[in-house]
Amino acid sequence: MPRATGTRSRLLAFAGQLAKFGAVGLVGFVVDITVFNLLRASVFSPDLVHAGPLYAKVVSTALAIALNWIGNRYWTFGASRQSKTLREGAEFFAVSLAGMGIGLACLWVSHYLLGYTSVLADNISSNVVGLFLGSVFRFALYRYWVFSPGRQAGRSAAPAATLSARTGTARTDTGSLATAPQR
Repeated sequence: MPRATGTRSRLLAFAGQLAKFGAVGLVGFVVDITVFNLLRASVFSPDLVHAGPLYAKVVSTALAIALNWIGNRYWTFGASRQSKTLREGAEFFAVSLAGMGIGLACLWVSHYLLGYTSVLADNISSNVVGLFLGSVFRFALYRYWVFSPGRQAGRSAAPAATLSARTGTARTDTGSLATAPQR
């Protein structure tokens, strides 16, 4: 029975983390679309700047990535964020760019390889299929690499304890022994 409870609690924790990731991503998505359209309709209008839509997308995506990093660092993966903020930020940005590349690849395949060139097809391939695949990729790499609990070396946390099932004692990282509570 305790094993099922442990599995259930891990599954609930995973689902909660996934929901937080989705909420942060939704905020980033709204910011991306809003900033892109505002910039494209004003300072980066194609009438004023030939490559304006591309510049608008770069600015809006960079802003969304920065907001997503803050939301994921302090909320989604807050319990396992790293003490090396610069390294974590660089890894987060690299994963985010790769995730964006997945969406662009979906768009390229649909538009240029398969010949689906309508606005609807472009939106489905990049903002539905590409966004879904990119989100799965990003969540996995954020969870198991960028914000991995196993990479918390250097954080000022209590030493982890290893429980011995035979003896009922725990050995901490400092080598001290503690008796584990009996269930």
